[in-house]
Amino acid sequence: MNVVIKVNDEIKEKMIEYYKDKRRDKVIPYVVFQAQEEDTVITMYESGKVMFQGTSADVDAAMWGVALENTKEKKEERKKQDLKYYDCSAVGSDEVGTGDYFGPIVVTACYVSKDDIEYLESLGVGDSKKIDDSKILKIAPQIAKKIKYRSVILTNKEYNEKYTRDINMNKIKAILHNKVLFQLIEEEKPKYNYIIVDEFAREARYYEYIKDQTNIQKDITFLTKAEDKNNAVAAASIISRYIFLKEFDKICDEIHIPLPKGAGKDVDTIGEEVVDKYGEDKLKDIAKINFKNTDRILHTMIY
Repeated sequence: MNVVIKVNDEIKEKMIEYYKDKRRDKVIPYVVFQAQEEDTVITMYESGKVMFQGTSADVDAAMWGVALENTKEKKEERKKQDLKYYDCSAVGSDEVGTGDYFGPIVVTACYVSKDDIEYLESLGVGDSKKIDDSKILKIAPQIAKKIKYRSVILTNKEYNEKYTRDINMNKIKAILHNKVLFQLIEEEKPKYNYIIVDEFAREARYYEYIKDQTNIQKDITFLTKAEDKNNAVAAASIISRYIFLKEFDKICDEIHIPLPKGAGKDVDTIGEEVVDKYGEDKLKDIAKINFKNTDRILHTMIY
């Protein structure tokens, strides 16, 4: 196996130091050094290219590929890239509830113009997972009054009806994201630089998930940790969380049991209480029954 990577001066110096005791004596034109580590031969060329040859070439090359991604040069490059997604007008979407056994899935798309950024910053807008629920309940209504948004709520009863081996969580999420994004852009016709989605699936896979939908929103930019890089996604995250909290409280009031969030052991304990009080069928209305919590709550295998 042969793998070739291109390194900058910073990584070049680190590699020269790392392989100094593993060098071969052989002198080769235009080669800085040739070294051997286990079954991999490493050849560094003056051009900055480094060739890894051997059965473990990919593993050894990957080590320096990761190092390259963490150099000052790459970090600065990423900062500049991230800034263009922050300081812009954008439509962004985010979801809440996909990791919670109880409570619905909520997906929201928001439009944030460049002129709205300062206002959102004054409220402390950011990823909803990093803001406590009391603040979410306070600032979400203020955000909703200021910006355009569309939300969709998928109850757990609906989720359980849709979920199959062919329709998994990511496909459901993709369909919901597409729905709110298309609706917001079609109805409001906002002027935006980017449409941004927090990446939960690769672009090709995302569009594969929604290929059968009637209306498909194209030209999406998929970013990891998008809620930290773009205000529209951050606002969508907060509004989704707000709606989720309100819907969650309704369920608790309906069954007169304080339900825990997440999918931890405390969920199993309360789940058993729900079954004792209302029977197994109640879980199909208020819980995502494909979660492993169901097996533990019922002490049996559902699937």
